[in-house]
Amino acid sequence: MRAYERLLNYITYDTASDETVEKTPTTEGQRVLAEALAEEMKQLGLSQVAVDEHAYVYGKIPAKGVEGRTPFGFIAHLDTVSEFPAHPVKPQIIRDYDGESVVLGDSGRVLTPEKFPHLREMKGKTLITTDGTTILGADDKAGVAEIMTMCEQVLASEQPHGEICICFTPDEETGHGAALLDLERFGAKFAYTVDGSAPEVIEYETFHAAGAKWEIRGFETHPGSAKDVMINASLVAAEIIHMLPEDEIPAKTEGYQGFFHLCSMEGNVSRAGLDYIIRDHDAGKFARRKEQMEEIEKRINEKYGEGTAKLTIWDEYRNMAEVLKDCPEVIQMAKDAAAAVGLTPVTEPVRGGTDGSQLSFRGLPCPNLGTGGYAYHGPYEHAVAEQMDQAVEILKELVYRM
Repeated sequence: MRAYERLLNYITYDTASDETVEKTPTTEGQRVLAEALAEEMKQLGLSQVAVDEHAYVYGKIPAKGVEGRTPFGFIAHLDTVSEFPAHPVKPQIIRDYDGESVVLGDSGRVLTPEKFPHLREMKGKTLITTDGTTILGADDKAGVAEIMTMCEQVLASEQPHGEICICFTPDEETGHGAALLDLERFGAKFAYTVDGSAPEVIEYETFHAAGAKWEIRGFETHPGSAKDVMINASLVAAEIIHMLPEDEIPAKTEGYQGFFHLCSMEGNVSRAGLDYIIRDHDAGKFARRKEQMEEIEKRINEKYGEGTAKLTIWDEYRNMAEVLKDCPEVIQMAKDAAAAVGLTPVTEPVRGGTDGSQLSFRGLPCPNLGTGGYAYHGPYEHAVAEQMDQAVEILKELVYRM
């Protein structure tokens, strides 16, 4: 079975996670897929297959002929984002894609090369899109599908290899996916998350990440007698927004540039709230960004009165390059594997995070590999079947080279 065929099966499961829920998994749909994957792993012949109480799926491909090699692993996540509708997914499969714009069902949305220039390079390939009403779910069910396809092919081969450790995690999109992964049970000395985009791209630098929540309290009175009395919490929230650098937002940054991202806002005269995420690859600049917000809180309270604005900041993950700089051989093996299947390896910073961010700091060095999926977290998400095949070949190269 090809990886894209597995993807089309896995996206029928509704596994959107829920960041408002404190237990793991945050949604039961993730457990349903976890159990289905465990059953499939058993049928393929993996050993030590189990789903734990938090819906982490574990399994191993036993060593064959070279039992002394260092065990390493592959990881992908079960969940999808909840910011945009995730179910039911109605995929469009476009064979021999012409490299031009694709109408996404009856949604009124169009996937265009002008917005996504890499589409021109996909001419002649098999493109998988949504119908424009949901995400596709290739983030990260493409990674799950590629790992499972690799397992099927390795187990059917007589080629020698060491022990391979597999884990599928819940709740990566909420930032908790690696927190409860049992490293002893997993058994690997290092691993690769399969959660990127183009298959030739190897990622080992992530953002430093924090969340920030503003709670703004106004003073409400009749607007006819409000002069010098009323404090409109919604206007204070707008003032806070404009006190941050207008060019340091996701839509105006790239590469190693950090940003402040306003995720949501709500409010009225009495109360308002802002939810932000803060991102930067550089530790010093990241610390400065948090200080900028704290300075704004101080200025607002000096202007409108103590307690008008309450800011809460919490760290989410750190740049895994701090760990992986000491493990260059793990990165080089991924580059060599990509080159072996005819691709030119590229290293790029992740403008986000992966399970590998937390895992690297927990003692499991964990770069990220591409899947052939693009435009994650929205209705323009798409995947390329042939690139998914290439991702499988890269995983197999890593297995046989170790």
